[in-house]
Amino acid sequence: MSDHRPLITDHHDSSSFAARIVAWQKQHGRHDLPWQNTRDPYRIWLSEIMLQQTQVSAVIPYYQRFLARLPDLASLAAATEDEVLRLWSGLGYYARARNLHRAARSIVHDLAGEFPRDLAAVSALSGIGPSTAAAICAFAYGARHAILDGNVKRVLARYFGVAGFPGDKRVEGQLWVHSNAVLPDRDIESYTQGLMDLGAGICLRKRPDCGRCPVAAGCVAHCQKRTAELPASRPARAVPERSTTMLILQRDGEVMLEKRPAPGVWGGLWCFPEVDAKRIAEECIGRYGVEATAVDRLALIEHGFTHFKLFITPVVVAVRSRARAEEPGRVWLTPEDALGAAIPVAVKRILQALVQRPTAETPAERYG
Repeated sequence: MSDHRPLITDHHDSSSFAARIVAWQKQHGRHDLPWQNTRDPYRIWLSEIMLQQTQVSAVIPYYQRFLARLPDLASLAAATEDEVLRLWSGLGYYARARNLHRAARSIVHDLAGEFPRDLAAVSALSGIGPSTAAAICAFAYGARHAILDGNVKRVLARYFGVAGFPGDKRVEGQLWVHSNAVLPDRDIESYTQGLMDLGAGICLRKRPDCGRCPVAAGCVAHCQKRTAELPASRPARAVPERSTTMLILQRDGEVMLEKRPAPGVWGGLWCFPEVDAKRIAEECIGRYGVEATAVDRLALIEHGFTHFKLFITPVVVAVRSRARAEEPGRVWLTPEDALGAAIPVAVKRILQALVQRPTAETPAERYG
C-alpha cells in the first residue's frame, strides 16, 4: 500500500524542468487562443473561470459571445444576473457565472472598478481559488505564482511519482509543494501556459504522448512505465440517481418557465417547474390556478451532473387560462423564444423536442 510519499530521484532538476517547458511552449504550445496575447485582467479572468472543468473547444464560442455583449468589467457589473446566465446557458456549472457577476459588482463597489493585482486580493473574489488566482496574476501581471489545476496535477504527479488520488488533500498538498519548487524566476507566462498545454495536449489521462513530452527523460511515471497508474483515479463509488417530473404548461403556442432560486441546482436559470407526477391536475390548480385540458408525456430525458444522474419526465399540459401563472418569477414564451433564454441544457432539450413535435399530435390523456 502506498504511503503517498513522492519518489524524488537525482535527475529532478527544477530549473531544467521549467526551462524545458518554457522552450517547448514557445515552439509548440498554444499562442492564438482568444484570451491570449492580452494583459487585460478581465478577459483573462473570464477565460480562466470558463475553463474550469470545461474544454477549450467548448469555451471559445461562449467566451467570444460573452465578450461581444459584456466587453469589460463595468458592463458585466451593470448587467442583470439573468443576462449573465443567458450568455452562460449551456456551458454548465452555473455557480461560476453567478460568482463572476458577484465578483464584478464587488470590484466596482469596493475597489473603484480596478481589478486587483495582489494574489490574496484576487483569491478573495467570489469563485476564484488559489490556482485560478495564480494563473490570472501570471498572465495579467507577470507575477510569479504556482498553479495547480486538474491537468497540472496530472503532469506533476507523473513527473515526481506522487501516488494517490490528486483530489485527496494529502496528495494535493504534496503537489503544491512540487509546483512551488519548480517555479522559474522568469518567463512565468510561458511556463504557466506550457504546463497547461502539456496537460491538455501531451500528458493525457489515457495514452499520454510521452514521445513528444519535453520532460519525459526525468518523469518517474514514464521511466518506470507507470503512466497508467499515476495519478490514481478517483475512488470508485456509485453515482446516485434521482427522478423528477417537469410540468410544461402550454397555451396559445406558449409555455411557462419559472426562475429557479439561487443557490442550488440551476439557480437563477429559467426552468419548467418540478411537480408530483401523481398529482398533476391538482398541482395545476393549486399552484398556478389553471385547469388542465390535456396531458401528454414526452420521452424520458437523462441528464448527468457531477455528483448524480437526473431522469426527467416532461409532461405537457394544455390549460384553459394562465392568469395566476403570470406572477413575478414566471414568463410565458414560445418554445423558439424560450430557447434563447437563460436555461439549462436539460430544459433546452425539452424545448427542442416541443419545437420538433407535429402540431396535430394527439395528447395521450385528456381531462375535462
